Parts: sequence; structure tokens; C-alpha cells
Amino acid sequence: MKAARRLAGIEKSAIRQFFDRAPAGSINLGLGEPDLPTPDVVRQAAVRAILDEPNGYTTHAGLAALRERVAGEYVHTGGGADRVIVTAGSQEALYLALTTLVDEGDEVLLPDPGFVAYPAIVRMAGGRPVFYRLPAARGFALDLDDFRRKVSAHTRVVVCISPSNPTGRALGPGDVRGMADALGGTGAIVVSDEIYRELYFGDERPPSIAEYYPDTVVVSGLSKSMSMTGWRLGWLWGPAEVVRSALVLHGYVTTCASTISQKAALAAWTPEGAAARVAARLTFRSRRDHLLGLLRGRLGLPAVEPDGAFYTMVGVAAYGPSLEVAEALLRHGVITVPGGTFGSEAEGFLRVSFCAEESALTEAVRRIGEALAQLQPRQEQPV
Repeated sequence: MKAARRLAGIEKSAIRQFFDRAPAGSINLGLGEPDLPTPDVVRQAAVRAILDEPNGYTTHAGLAALRERVAGEYVHTGGGADRVIVTAGSQEALYLALTTLVDEGDEVLLPDPGFVAYPAIVRMAGGRPVFYRLPAARGFALDLDDFRRKVSAHTRVVVCISPSNPTGRALGPGDVRGMADALGGTGAIVVSDEIYRELYFGDERPPSIAEYYPDTVVVSGLSKSMSMTGWRLGWLWGPAEVVRSALVLHGYVTTCASTISQKAALAAWTPEGAAARVAARLTFRSRRDHLLGLLRGRLGLPAVEPDGAFYTMVGVAAYGPSLEVAEALLRHGVITVPGGTFGSEAEGFLRVSFCAEESALTEAVRRIGEALAQLQPRQEQPV
């Protein structure tokens, strides 16, 4: 028995492969999973729902009250709860968006580097990935001229993410305006991955391209900002005709997101929920600064300063290909992800997560130093 041809060559991601092979006692700087506890206000809401309320299926689209709160995040674009589907995490929302929009042979513009699921899902849908550059030489900022060149008459969908997984860099107002201008009149639809948008380290939340380009589908959720990864609570928001089609697929794939998770998620829009998001941002910003100081100061490694999320890209080209360096670190009990996993622009880097307490980050850097000392630099380390 053989699997369908559309699954040929699609394997478990390197992120999971490294995690699954890690020796006991390893420090996990690989998975993108916040280690902070789910806020108490959310957990208490779940307990009340379990003990005091019926928890059968919701409608396919999700609880009306939750969809209204999500729609309120995009009130500047118009439209209400009918433009929202509550999903089993943002990953399902991403799958729904791409499989709804992409036909056989369609070109889909993807960021390089970008999240590993993007090209995999595009290929499952029969599309053809085309990559626009976020060059390492520019600190993984958008190359808008390259983006304009990649847009063609065959472009059906454009995927963007801000802040980025893997780089932590965010698109600024000039970036999203420029992308919107480049797409004007093309009929292309943007899929904007905003799962990290609430985890930002500047004074203001990064802009959404949906503010500038109406033909945008947003995928997001609470997994990262509210430490709710296992609760599987995300959403898809977009134009009514896209949502209607995606809702049919969602009904067959999932029926509905967990009723208990949906009820608990309502607490994210309370004052206590807002305070928890602020606290998480402060914690991750402190960890970011701590880790960057160690990598640069103790090891002399170049590391990109992220605008948000909880990743930094660490330059290790002097020690060999990113896969070899990540394997060496794994043998010393530190889980990272080779940059080449995310695209050619990230080769020579490791994605390093700071979803760990500062004491663990300090120990991880010590182990990284030991591993690199055994490798020996092959060339002068860029600054």
C-alpha cells in the first residue's frame, strides 16, 4: 500500500526530528513552545466549563461570543463574527487557508527563511512554492525589490509572517505598504501568519498587512501569546467568500475546535488576560537580552536581535554547515534547529529559542561553547 502522490517527499520536520532524538537531560532551545504556565484566568474558566456547563459540539465556526471577540481584533477592516472560523490551533487555520485557495499549478510566494509548514502544505495542495528573500545580509529584513520581482501573473497566494518564525524580525509599516502596493491589481490573496503578533518587544504591536490590503486572510491564535499550545485554539479571519469555503473543509477535518478550549479562550479578552500578555512580553524580552548578551559576549557569535516571538538566529557558518553544527550541539545536550531547515537564506545559522529560564539559557550557552570548541572555527567568524 502506497500513500497518495501528494505526500511524496513530505516528512516530519527537522524541528521535531531533532527534538525526538535529543538525549535525556538536553536543554530544549528547539521547539517553539512557551514554557510559561497558561494564565490562571484561562485555567479557571476551563474548570468552570468542565464542572458546570454542557460541552457538546459548538457550531462548525465556533462559539459566537469567541468569534465576536476575534472579529473585534480586525474591526478596522469591517465585517463581524461571520468572517471568523475558530480552529484547532493556527496550524489548522493555515492548512484551511492554503488548501482552500491553492489550485494545481498555482504559484505561492513564501518567505525565505520561513516556517517549515508553508512549502509542505503548498505542495500538498498542488501549488508551486516561489520564494522571496529576507536576506541574512540585511539581518533578515524584507528585500522589497526582490519581492516585487517575484510577483507575477501566476501568483495566486502570498504568505507572510510577522514577527517571523524563525528569525523574530517583524515587518514594519513600510514593508507591508510596499507589499500591498506590489500586489495591487494582481488578484493575489495574502495569507498573513500572525501567531506571534502579540509577542513584540518594541513600543507598538507590528502592523498587519490586512490594514493595507483587503484581500488578506489572517491565521492566528492563542498558543504563543497565552501559552496555550496544547489547548489547540486558533482562528482564521478573512474575506467572506474565503471563509465560507474554508468552513466547509473545517467541518470535515475537525468538526469544531474543543468546546472547553473555546470557552476558556474568552478569558484572553479580560483585563487579567491582557495583563498576562504584557507579563509574557516582558519575560521574553528579558530572556532575549540575557541570551544575546551571552552569545555575543562569551562566545563571540553573531546573533540577530528579534523584534518579537522568542527566537534568535545565531551565526555558526565559521564552524561548518548548520546541520553539522546542530548535530554537534545535540551531542552536548542542547536542542537547536539548523537554519537550512527554514530556507537557503538561513543556512549558516541556527534557530535558537529562548523559551527557557535564564539559568537554563546560561547553562545552554556553556554547553554550546564546549561543542564549538571541539569543532574549531573553519574560517574567521563574521561580526
